[in-house]
Amino acid sequence: MPPSARRLGRLLALLTLSLVSARGASYTPSSLVPPPPAREFRGVWVASVSNINWPSKPGLSTAEQQAELLAILDRAAALRLNAVLLQVRPACDALYPSKLEPWSEYLTGQQGRAPSPAWDPLAFAIAEAHRRGLELHAWLNPYRARHSSAKGASAAGHLSQSKPDLVRPYGKQLWLDPGDPRTQDHLLAVIKDLVRRYDLDGIHFDDYFYPYRELAADGSELDFPDDATWKKHGQRTGLSREDWRRRNVDTFMQRAQAVIRAEQPGVKFGLSPFGIWRPGYPAQVRGLDAYEKLYADSRKWLINGWCDYFTPQLYWPIEPPAQSFTALLAWWQQQNPRNRHVWPGMNSVKVGTWKPAEIQNQIAAARRASSAPGHAHWSYSALKTDANGLAPALLASSYATRAVVPACPWNGNDRLGKPRLATAEGSSGSRRVAWSLTAGQRHVRQWILQTRTNGVWRTQILPAGATSAALGTVAPSHVAVTALDRFGNASPAAVLEQRGP
Repeated sequence: MPPSARRLGRLLALLTLSLVSARGASYTPSSLVPPPPAREFRGVWVASVSNINWPSKPGLSTAEQQAELLAILDRAAALRLNAVLLQVRPACDALYPSKLEPWSEYLTGQQGRAPSPAWDPLAFAIAEAHRRGLELHAWLNPYRARHSSAKGASAAGHLSQSKPDLVRPYGKQLWLDPGDPRTQDHLLAVIKDLVRRYDLDGIHFDDYFYPYRELAADGSELDFPDDATWKKHGQRTGLSREDWRRRNVDTFMQRAQAVIRAEQPGVKFGLSPFGIWRPGYPAQVRGLDAYEKLYADSRKWLINGWCDYFTPQLYWPIEPPAQSFTALLAWWQQQNPRNRHVWPGMNSVKVGTWKPAEIQNQIAAARRASSAPGHAHWSYSALKTDANGLAPALLASSYATRAVVPACPWNGNDRLGKPRLATAEGSSGSRRVAWSLTAGQRHVRQWILQTRTNGVWRTQILPAGATSAALGTVAPSHVAVTALDRFGNASPAAVLEQRGP
């Protein structure tokens, strides 16, 4: 048994022998079942590309980068969000140390240059997010190789230099060719590296598959330049070029899910495609045809359960029928026979043009649409300050209480037992509660601490490493602790009830 476990065992033994509070009340096991905590995914995208959200500009010192990231996590926790989607690979680069791809210029100001003093932004973000009860999802852009906002030269280790035959210039950007099997192999190696080395809660892709169409000088659409790959790999398949492109992306999505499941089944796989699959679905909807233009058959991915959560970018208001948030959300829910999570992405940066009530109403609609609701805000810019009125409005209504991320039971269940729980007198008349897992069990992701005072339950979400908490000088009538496993499943609650002196 490790020393930390022995120390916790001695603490629990001591606390079990001393259940009397400073003012004479004692706690005994109770059969009361506490109310289940609210379940809802409340995410926010934090973009690094073009320094949209973090870091605020390239080349900041390590201390400045860390301070900005901590401010974002503090703000997310204060707003009662529970997940941060942090962009760590915007264009075949990395905001974490990688042997596969170079450091991002959006972090250090020069692609390939490591931060100095050295640090690991992703490991730091995960640890600090978990400390605040937040999930941390690594947001990757699979195929984009160079963004139009890039300023410096590509590093020697960048794929455009080390494997230029995988890279295609298209418009003002560079893209990996999805039709080359080596592209998939490289991307899967990146994903495997991330889930092996980091204690992530999720891997997340957004809407960039084959790129959005670029226009020629005469206004006509430019086709993606994959003639060589089509001749080598596509023509022999018997598929049309369009169907072959869609199959390339389909195959990658299946393989990405398989890699994540094999390496870390508790890591969620999330997708955020363009919010319209095809115009006419539902009937009144008009807009970009992502199936035809991006070769993204995202409906198929949802139907087949190739993701754990699906976050279509429903970046329109509720009312206009041609792109109605609620109409599109209802349609996507209907394409979900495997009952995966559908958590819409919301265009929260529009608040200012829109009123905060638009976002509040969209959250309410998402709650009505699912027993395991959720949503994500594009982007952190909309929540950074109170100036647009959105954050105060959310705290006053939609986020009046905290929520736990819904479980993904289809990935597994660690079947955690009821925690061991005890209370004791602390310093200065305060009280503390301590807990541990049933002997031999592991894989706790979070703890749910609930206290009842004057008939009202209060919920705290604590990190896996927490083993005790202060209850304050006024003793609650009930104390309950529940463990969540790596899939989000809840253990039975251990409950103590206050008895009189």
